Amino acid sequence: MIANYHTHTIRCNHAKGTEREYIEQAIKEGFKILGFSDHVPQPYPEDFYSWIRMRMSELPDYTETLVKLREEYKKDIQILIGYEVEYSSRFFPDLIKELRKYPLDYLIQGQHFAINEVDGFYVGEAFDSEEKLISYVDTTIEGMETGLFTYLAHPDLPKYEGPDDIYCKHMRRIVEKAVELKIPLEINMYGFSDGRHYPCDRFFKMAKELKPKFVLGCDAHIPELIRQPESAPGLSAFLAKHGIEYGDNVIEIRDPNV
Repeated sequence: MIANYHTHTIRCNHAKGTEREYIEQAIKEGFKILGFSDHVPQPYPEDFYSWIRMRMSELPDYTETLVKLREEYKKDIQILIGYEVEYSSRFFPDLIKELRKYPLDYLIQGQHFAINEVDGFYVGEAFDSEEKLISYVDTTIEGMETGLFTYLAHPDLPKYEGPDDIYCKHMRRIVEKAVELKIPLEINMYGFSDGRHYPCDRFFKMAKELKPKFVLGCDAHIPELIRQPESAPGLSAFLAKHGIEYGDNVIEIRDPNV
């Protein structure tokens, strides 16, 4: 594994370590490509404050810091500048216009809320509403159809506790869309660091049958999580169980500037 596209920074308020520390760790672990994809700021209403992402005013510092480090480390590793984006029809048009004003290599879609953080709900908390599951799937697919995302992060984040047949009926639509649009689905390595409910067996058992492309994502919130798959407890067994191979983990980057 020589590429990781899912790396955070302290600007999201729940990660630790400097950008330099993440880069040094990646080099130590043998990576040749490291993508920074911190939680994207959002043009939310002034009276709404998100504690899990940088502010819009931090865009210049985020990009300037990474541009300088990309030049400094260019002989050792390729640094990509991106974001993990919370897609919503309400905020995305204004967001993408703002992001394109700065150096931007790629975007990954990380859907934590449906329909958005302001008007919706967090999908990572337990729920059994089929309506909420449909909302997540519909919001995610709408984002995928923009054609601007390099891959879909932790597609199995929804902690739906209803029947398997209902879960697979709706989540299958995401996998089918990923196959249609040739968008890789992420196997999130962070989930193996502290026993999270994802990666999820029932999702990947269903997904594997449709043969989408998969990608591993460190989802590093501390430098030490930039690591090889065999260092993530339980990951190798999970991949073997579902017959998933990852190779060098290099994928095609979609240019979000067009």
